[in-house]
Amino acid sequence: MLVGALLCSLGLAALAGAAPALASHNETVYFEAHELLNAKARPRVLSELKWLGVKALRVELYWREVAPRPNSRRRPKFNQASPSGYHWGQYDALLSTAAALHWPVLLTVTAPGPKWAMAGHRDYVTRPSDSDFEQFMQAVGRHFGKEVSMYAIWNEPNHPDYLKPQFRGHTPLSPAIYRGLFLSGYAGLRKGGVSNPKVLMGETAPTGTARVVSPLAFLRGALCLNSHYQKVGHCGELPAYGYAHHAYTKASGPFYRPPNRDDVMIAVLSRLTNALDLAARAGAIKPNMDIYLTEFGIQSKPNRYFGVPVAQQAEYDAIAERIAYENPRVAAFSQYLLRDDKLGGRPGSAVIGFQTGLEYVNGRRKPLYYGWPVQLAVARAGSGFSLWGHVRPTEGPTTATVLIQRPGSRSYTTLRTVHTDSEGYWSFTSPVSGEHWRLQWTSPSGVKHLGPPIRSYRGP
Repeated sequence: MLVGALLCSLGLAALAGAAPALASHNETVYFEAHELLNAKARPRVLSELKWLGVKALRVELYWREVAPRPNSRRRPKFNQASPSGYHWGQYDALLSTAAALHWPVLLTVTAPGPKWAMAGHRDYVTRPSDSDFEQFMQAVGRHFGKEVSMYAIWNEPNHPDYLKPQFRGHTPLSPAIYRGLFLSGYAGLRKGGVSNPKVLMGETAPTGTARVVSPLAFLRGALCLNSHYQKVGHCGELPAYGYAHHAYTKASGPFYRPPNRDDVMIAVLSRLTNALDLAARAGAIKPNMDIYLTEFGIQSKPNRYFGVPVAQQAEYDAIAERIAYENPRVAAFSQYLLRDDKLGGRPGSAVIGFQTGLEYVNGRRKPLYYGWPVQLAVARAGSGFSLWGHVRPTEGPTTATVLIQRPGSRSYTTLRTVHTDSEGYWSFTSPVSGEHWRLQWTSPSGVKHLGPPIRSYRGP
């Protein structure tokens, strides 16, 4: 249930009975849908995304997918810094489409890479060559520079599925490898004509294990800091524009606080902001660095390890977005997947699969599909309730209707008509009790949205 953690993390004024103030910063919400790289599926998916209110995309560019002879151990002879040496495939069509729609694109350039660019040439993720990567990023900058608003280097580099080795014994090795990749990639973009590239560092997975470096330990290692955030060696400031992180949580919900202080899930974003401030104080990064939550989603059933019931998925997703929005250092939130992956095995197996989508793998829609365009979170606040929401498809200030199902009633009545800000956000507090709430909005063109029933929650 909700408010204990939520009131602390959001700083709401609800206990005083006043409507909580909306955050003053603009927050980009990215959407990642793998189907967009399928030429046949793209028109249908774009139609769905427009209905959902999507306005920005995250796209992962897999080095191996576009490189020549990626399975060869021997580097082919070609100009690695020239776009003509690569097979860009559906990336060209997707980024051109996004540009035509005026949707900003965050391009995450990542593993797997070509085998010929890896140390030992045995797999696609072990010690990528800084030189090869720099030349690849030079080609990326030349080819996509006008269609990409922001870059990120490497997806989850603290995880062995994307970068090896992670450790030697108990000593993390991946942070230093990543630092070399980041600097090489940044230099490549500049050589490719992107004069002042906005490049995010990190893209870290939320928790560490015996195989995965915890995100804050990874951050310190990549920035040449010891456990007290003091400089080690002679590393200069890393030219990162912001820090990207994947703040996934557990099935227990968005208020779960991982016990390892170097882990960062959605409920404990302050751990990351504090770490970034300490790193800036040490001269490792620029001050007041923003956080970009570039991959997020709530797992639903039928995932039996992390999944929650689909009605609860919609509730948890809205709560998580509220937590992110109320943190002034969070510059971006995200939704990972339109349609679920196929079911995989248990955590740690070769194929896991994510059930964070708005649709099941067969395309059937979950409650979150209808809730995502009109997000609604309801928190118990003292003797009343704090309500927050986001009308995502709007292009400016608008009005929406909050419906309430009173205890013992089967029907809904209007609780209040809300007026959003220019980005579609709104909030208020109410003394009126309910079993469920829903948010209803009709666009100026007559498109109707009705979110799913939402319960109130109280924090642990």
